[in-house]
Amino acid sequence: MAQSRSFSPLQLTLVALTASAALGATVLATSSAVPASTPLGASAATAVVAAADNTLTAEEKAAGWRLLFDGSTTKGWRNAHAATFPEKGWQVKDGVLSVIESGGGEAAHGGDIVTVDEYGDFELKVDVKLTKGANSGIKYFVTEKLGTPGRGSAIGLEFQLLDDGVHPDAKMGRDGNRTFGSLYDLIAAPAAKSVRPVGEWNTVHIVSKGTKVEHWLNGTKLIEFDRASDAFKKLVAISKYKDYVGFGQAKSGHILLQDHGNSVSFRNIKVKGAALPNT
Repeated sequence: MAQSRSFSPLQLTLVALTASAALGATVLATSSAVPASTPLGASAATAVVAAADNTLTAEEKAAGWRLLFDGSTTKGWRNAHAATFPEKGWQVKDGVLSVIESGGGEAAHGGDIVTVDEYGDFELKVDVKLTKGANSGIKYFVTEKLGTPGRGSAIGLEFQLLDDGVHPDAKMGRDGNRTFGSLYDLIAAPAAKSVRPVGEWNTVHIVSKGTKVEHWLNGTKLIEFDRASDAFKKLVAISKYKDYVGFGQAKSGHILLQDHGNSVSFRNIKVKGAALPNT
């Protein structure tokens, strides 16, 4: 029998730290998402300071962020293709804005809601929580000239929100381009992404500067694309948007939260960028 070897507390601590570092390196090496770096136009030295829900820190205010949801009212939002906020289908409770479950129909109950203002160059951050099997989306560059009121969701570029493990839409489209974080029906988010489980909060971050756009999730960049590129236009031509002339090319548009008939919650909705008049 080999003689056992004793270790001092300091030696045990060093061994544990070495093992932990090796495990962390292994986890990072298996991720296929774009490594977290700095969003378009942002400073790499930005400090992270915690704030109460639906409020802004002094640093955020100084950087130009504004709340799009105050935690208690629907001020600044209206029904897509209408002048007022929906009378049903949405609720504000305990600092959270939620879609009320209605069976999964697309914009068939309360309907989508959009910001009163439009945005061109902007950053948007939203905390999102899904329920089991839920489908929804955050759209941007929404122009109400496209689409037909009362016939499905308003039209715009979409950061897909989906329970990938349950909802059948995750297996539709092409190569996973309808999964959580994807540019819906156009560009797939990585399969190995930093999405938290259903019932937990995820932080969505969308960055638009000029014609370039980035999708971020929980601090990790998922995809980036150029709306003016030939590659983007080719993707549109083989998508469900192929018949919408000028899709994705608007200089500004509304930000939209989708009512797809499933219970989905939003909080800490904030934007940085000039609010523009409706076009």
